Amino acid sequence: MAARPTPSRLPDTGRHRVVVIGGGSAGITVAARLRRAGVTDITIVEPSDTHWYQPLWTLVGGGQASLRGTRRPEASVIPDGVRWVRRHAVAVDPDARTVTLFGGDQLSYEYLVMAPGIQLDWNGVPGLADAVGHGRVSSNYAPEYAPRTWELIKGMRSGTAVFTQPATPVKCGGAPQKIAYLAADYWRKQKVLDRIRVVLVLPTPALFGVPEWRRTLEQVVHRYGIEVRLQSEMTAVDGDRHEIVVTDHAGGTSETIRYDLLHAVPPQSAPDWVKASPLADPASPLGFVAADKHTLRHPVYGNVFALGDVANLPTSKTGAAVRKQAPVLVANLLDVMNGRSPSRGYDGYTSCPLVTARDRMALAEFDYDLKPRPSFPLINTFKERRDMWVFKRYALPSIYWHDMLTGRL
Repeated sequence: MAARPTPSRLPDTGRHRVVVIGGGSAGITVAARLRRAGVTDITIVEPSDTHWYQPLWTLVGGGQASLRGTRRPEASVIPDGVRWVRRHAVAVDPDARTVTLFGGDQLSYEYLVMAPGIQLDWNGVPGLADAVGHGRVSSNYAPEYAPRTWELIKGMRSGTAVFTQPATPVKCGGAPQKIAYLAADYWRKQKVLDRIRVVLVLPTPALFGVPEWRRTLEQVVHRYGIEVRLQSEMTAVDGDRHEIVVTDHAGGTSETIRYDLLHAVPPQSAPDWVKASPLADPASPLGFVAADKHTLRHPVYGNVFALGDVANLPTSKTGAAVRKQAPVLVANLLDVMNGRSPSRGYDGYTSCPLVTARDRMALAEFDYDLKPRPSFPLINTFKERRDMWVFKRYALPSIYWHDMLTGRL
């Protein structure tokens, strides 16, 4: 067995067979699968020394998991035999087949996999960057703030709690409302929910895009008495006055809501350097990478593939989507490396574990056509279930660390 990799500060000279940009869920899973397929000379470009299991951050914010349990050293998940360059990528030239790193060094590649993830644009809402992490404002979308969410929820006994979601695509589209349900259920159990006004601000025309799960969530918000603002988003924050502006895009009106607790989800986009690259999809105003929605291959540069949050695919950005995208991408990349046309197709499968209470969850699984794609055909996952909550809290993290990141699943 090869020694556990340590980061290389300077890239090796010469052309690399495969360069993977990003050492998160997508990049590590692809690199592990390529190694299992016998591919050598793989380089991962990833600046962070910590790897996070982000799906648990909602439960951290809900007081049901520790932040420590969501992280591991990045070195521990780099596949054996894979070179790790611990640097920021700052540019890509797909014509010259080079990736520029922070500091000016360049990597040359034969094949490129784009998986740098998504960027949190805290400055995308006036006032949000200054307010988050202070006073009564938190967000489960950053590990430094998720534990604070629970402290705010735990300490609240009356007032107004507002939970928001931006109009951009976000990581795990259900997370902005799941924390509202966890908070409301906690307050209900503490017998203070009747003294708390809960407002949920969503940019979508419905609670959920798939009717089978939308009906369940409508029952959930009714149970907790949550006020839902559809087709709306937070457009300004005043942290000193504890106020936000909510704009109704359907009616063209705005209202100011004073809050005692604000859980804010920032707008999100492709990293700035990706937006500026030739790989960005001209049809994506947020700069996500162009990719055929079935083969995951770039439509112009045939030696470039993309997956995960950075790919401009018409599906929810989740780890479950990555789990289905990775084997398709690797099979198609191997086809191209061997002079063949891509032979595998991704159908848009994604999954959203909809935590609706502190011990209940409905598991939404669907494809590009929003058709249900249940993995448990003998279990009704449209309904709130305790066994599904246990599956999310305990089974999925183990599957992630031991099976998905190692390329076995």
